[in-house]
Amino acid sequence: MTQTPEEISINLLDAARKAGAEAADAIVIDGSSVSVDVREGALEHAERSEGTDLGLRVFLGNRQAIVSSSDSRPETIAAMAERAVAMAREAPEDPFAGLADPSQLTSNWDLNALELFDPTLEPSAESLLKDALAAEAAARAVSGVTQVSDAAAAYGTHRVHLAATNGFSGGYMRSSRSTSCVAISGEGTGMERDYDGDSRSFQSDLRDPAEIGRTAGQRAVERTGARKPETGCFPVLFDERISSSLIGHLLAACNGAAIARGASWLKDCLGQQVLPEHLSLVEDPHRPRISGSRPFDAEGLPTRQRAIVENGILTGWTLDLSSARKLGMDSTGNAARGVSGPPSPSNWNLNLTQGTQSRSDLMRDMETGLLVTSMIGSTINPNTGDYSRGASGFWVENGEISHPVNECTIAGNLREMLMRIIPANDARCYLSRVVPSILIEGMTLAGN
Repeated sequence: MTQTPEEISINLLDAARKAGAEAADAIVIDGSSVSVDVREGALEHAERSEGTDLGLRVFLGNRQAIVSSSDSRPETIAAMAERAVAMAREAPEDPFAGLADPSQLTSNWDLNALELFDPTLEPSAESLLKDALAAEAAARAVSGVTQVSDAAAAYGTHRVHLAATNGFSGGYMRSSRSTSCVAISGEGTGMERDYDGDSRSFQSDLRDPAEIGRTAGQRAVERTGARKPETGCFPVLFDERISSSLIGHLLAACNGAAIARGASWLKDCLGQQVLPEHLSLVEDPHRPRISGSRPFDAEGLPTRQRAIVENGILTGWTLDLSSARKLGMDSTGNAARGVSGPPSPSNWNLNLTQGTQSRSDLMRDMETGLLVTSMIGSTINPNTGDYSRGASGFWVENGEISHPVNECTIAGNLREMLMRIIPANDARCYLSRVVPSILIEGMTLAGN
């Protein structure tokens, strides 16, 4: 690519003005990635991709239209702008659509403090292959592992630039490095699988691939001989690996788009208690080296730390400009978007207050119940919060793990469940969502 994302975004805005747009914004994403997959000690698949994606949104009054392309040639950009303006003329009016007022825009940010991009050299394909093979070998070395279905290593970078006719122009670069492994134990219908993986912004922070493979293997072996648990009402301990899904359901119910539609079980709960009073849920988009960090949102507004839940009380919704206008509020600087769609509210990094007990302490206190380590499927009623998910993990007897379980369903109501959560102290602080293991008493469990 001979042009930078910033130059392309400026060209898109110029073309939009020439085509007759009254206002416009443009987003350009330039990225590259390389990945390696291995199987049985040999390279199975290697892939490298590079590309530039462009998105143009134009306004004619309260009418808007969006077009996207992966071609940045001048003639393509001109055609995109003409097509977008023609589409906007036929689009229905949306009184809540529009760019940010210039007074709302951010103009100062410190990319160096966020450390989104690793300046070290891109790893070679040989280096990625070595890591993937090391993960696979470590998993295979675990007694009881019958095969490794997947071991992979990957690296990627992308540059993002956003520009608009309201005067905003800003961009940043981001890098990512990952290693993963999926191991299988048992044979035939008795096979069980589990995984481990790590993804970081900086290569030097990545966990050792042998550790990742070994953990994947051990987890798979621990699941050997799984059977259905009892049916009844039991305490359920959500392992730290999957506990953030519970907070994800809370965040979905706090999303301004859902609130504006009236499709949220929290729609009438602003200012009310939704978590135990000693717990808070804090969003912080400025944590260094974390994938969810960003200096501004997809509408050019400043991102900031805020408590979504403070001492158990729901303090506000997650809003972009459109949902904020619909609700008569101010945007929280949480707009996210790709090249082919309008902005929508999204959350950045989250941190739930950790408890004082370990996961083992919570298992001891629950005496008899289910430790969930993986989940499949999801039936969530967005209006009532009724919750039902397939689960597998380990049965706990007398406060200790007794045997692995699978093919069961856990159910409850999210409003009631979240009010009863008891967090452990085992959250991994380098994740974007820092959520510890969570114990919830009195859930419905369907097994045998």
